[in-house]
Amino acid sequence: MEKLRILLAKGRIYESVYKLLGDVGISINLPDRTYFPVTNQKDLAFQVVKPQITSWLLANGKADVGFSGKDWVYENGVEDDVEEIMDLGFDAVRIVAAVPESVDYDALIKKPVTIATEYQRLSRQWVDVKGLDGTIFRTWGTSEGFVQDSPDALAQILVDNTSTGSSLRANNLKIVDTIMESSTRMYASKRALADDGKKQKIKELKMLFEAVLSARGRVMLEMNVAKGKFDTLVKSLPAMRSPTVSPLFGDDGYAVKIAVQKCDVPTLLPQLQKLGATDIVEYELRKVL
Repeated sequence: MEKLRILLAKGRIYESVYKLLGDVGISINLPDRTYFPVTNQKDLAFQVVKPQITSWLLANGKADVGFSGKDWVYENGVEDDVEEIMDLGFDAVRIVAAVPESVDYDALIKKPVTIATEYQRLSRQWVDVKGLDGTIFRTWGTSEGFVQDSPDALAQILVDNTSTGSSLRANNLKIVDTIMESSTRMYASKRALADDGKKQKIKELKMLFEAVLSARGRVMLEMNVAKGKFDTLVKSLPAMRSPTVSPLFGDDGYAVKIAVQKCDVPTLLPQLQKLGATDIVEYELRKVL
């Protein structure tokens, strides 16, 4: 089978996906001054590109799979030309419109405005939906500095991505509208999905990613419990399905094993002790299928 060509976006997306691939068992090593990582998988080929163009390359059949923020898929206008395979949930952001804290937004949009942004298409769509008399001013990063409450400001409205809003607040800007929500997602080209071999490999990758992501939110708890306290303990246990139970040596009780959500552990451990559990051990999971 022809190798599955996978695009890795530079920056934060690369770091998140790099770790995910490693947890799956796919190692990649990027030699200095190159853009083609070496991998331990003979049927995969990787290339590192800018996050802004990942979806465009997929849409035009230049690769089979890529990891991109949803925002850049829509900014590139290729949402109908690529297939979203799964939302990895990494780097969740909102694409927002913001103005200086001191500005009356309702009064501002009654007159011509300039919007500073890297998102030209999304901004134009937003301007049209809102019925604004707006001019798009394209920036190349550090967009906040162009929007000020001043007659000399280059722009009056900012359209940008934010995760916590801290950068906006630091620059005395306030959010006035949310245009869309975005996160890192796995996309495939329509051409790759039309190839049975590549489609199967994409499905397998998705399954492995889901197994790792599911495991990241859970831990395994093992404990012992005396026979007399077993029924009460088991009835109170949360578990993905049913707990695994084995008799202890000497018929003194039972060993119980359950997979639980990490967020439940702080309240669950004291409850288990009260119910008679002893020798409680917690450990991480690698994959959950």
